[in-house]
Amino acid sequence: MLKVTLIGSNAVGADCEDALTSSGYSVSKFDSFEKAFPVLHDKTDIILVDKRLNTSTLFKEFLKISKNIPKMIISDTHTFRGFTPWMKESLAYPLFAPNSKELLYFVKRLVRENKIFSENNRLKYDLSLAKNELNFFEEVSRTLTSSSELSDILTKIMGKMKVMTKAETWSVLLVDQETGDLVFEKTGAKKTKEIQKIRLKMGEGIAGWVAREGIPVVVPDVSKDERFLGKIDNAIHFKTKSLMCIPVRINEEVIGVLELVNKTTGEPFRKEDLDLLMRLVDLTAIAIERTSLYQKMTELAITDDLTKLFNTRYLNRTIEIEIQRSSRYNTSVSLIFMDVDYFKRINDGFGHLIGSKVLVEMGQLLLKSLRTVDIVARYGGDEFVIVLPQTPPKAATKIAERMRKSIEQNTFLKKEGYALKLTASFGVASYPESASSKDDLIRLADDAMYRVKNQTRNAVYAIV
Repeated sequence: MLKVTLIGSNAVGADCEDALTSSGYSVSKFDSFEKAFPVLHDKTDIILVDKRLNTSTLFKEFLKISKNIPKMIISDTHTFRGFTPWMKESLAYPLFAPNSKELLYFVKRLVRENKIFSENNRLKYDLSLAKNELNFFEEVSRTLTSSSELSDILTKIMGKMKVMTKAETWSVLLVDQETGDLVFEKTGAKKTKEIQKIRLKMGEGIAGWVAREGIPVVVPDVSKDERFLGKIDNAIHFKTKSLMCIPVRINEEVIGVLELVNKTTGEPFRKEDLDLLMRLVDLTAIAIERTSLYQKMTELAITDDLTKLFNTRYLNRTIEIEIQRSSRYNTSVSLIFMDVDYFKRINDGFGHLIGSKVLVEMGQLLLKSLRTVDIVARYGGDEFVIVLPQTPPKAATKIAERMRKSIEQNTFLKKEGYALKLTASFGVASYPESASSKDDLIRLADDAMYRVKNQTRNAVYAIV
């Protein structure tokens, strides 16, 4: 039942009040702003108010309290004089000495317009939120391609999260694989060195509890949460009031937690803030995973000596990770096998040095045709493999075709005076559409490539 509040002894007549009640509205009537304030603080859907009350000393306070409530300003004379102070409101309409039918008509109209207005505001908010999230994803993608240092990447990612959630500061804690303790990998607090000396046992404090249970939490007031530890605040002379803490997972295993502390507005964090953070955390996990994997694999020589593309060791690990992520999020991962047509003729006719230079240029040409999230590896000899995360078969086939045309239209070693023209054969397979495992995916993509190789060459064949 919609609640209508009448303010002013002469706002409307008794017949209009009866008409509103008979039409199912809950009507409350007050002869002054002061008496109406308690109701406005609770909940009122529509206000019908006597225009002459704009001379009241409580007029400005009334406008402040009722800012988002639609209003109908009732006048007993057909003049616009005196309406100006009311028209600053988003939904405020003048009505001149209405009868009961007119009043009901305009009340219903105001209800409809208020719904449209509210929906429009909600859509604007959702659009703004979506734009901010898109900017976040784009910024993180650029960060991932511009830096391989985990510290730099976390600083940029968490800095963006801090702005989006209006947080005062943040911390990233990672699980020490040797001891199982949580350690502060990076923090936005001023006394970073003091914080990074602190270690938390699994289950200790709110962060330790989140890491152990794998459950995100929002704590509006940490003083009322028995899990909260004050030793970190004491060590850096800081006052934590409210916080959000969420687990960071890789392959279902919690590898750390993100903490955002205190809202700059002074308000506590709410569920809406946590929902936003949850939408962003997966990309942070990918960043941590990719960066950590990059650092570990660098020690194991993950790149091909000749082309500087990834080698088969990194390729196999990447395919495993992407298949696991594909299963978790119900998406596709596609694999492209590529073989240079008649490459032996290059080696036989121009020598292996020229053949090697062709492969280097080929690798760079493939990279230019792909997205930053795609992985290119040299599989051996003149074979290349491309991993396409979150890519269904049709899209993968289009990408393969784009690479095929790029190779066909390119002139290799032109600057060195050779002007070689080449083509390549491509095979495409996807998980889970055509393959059921990593080995199956590799085998099917390889088979698809050899099908082209044994027939027309310079083509794409996709197993669907």
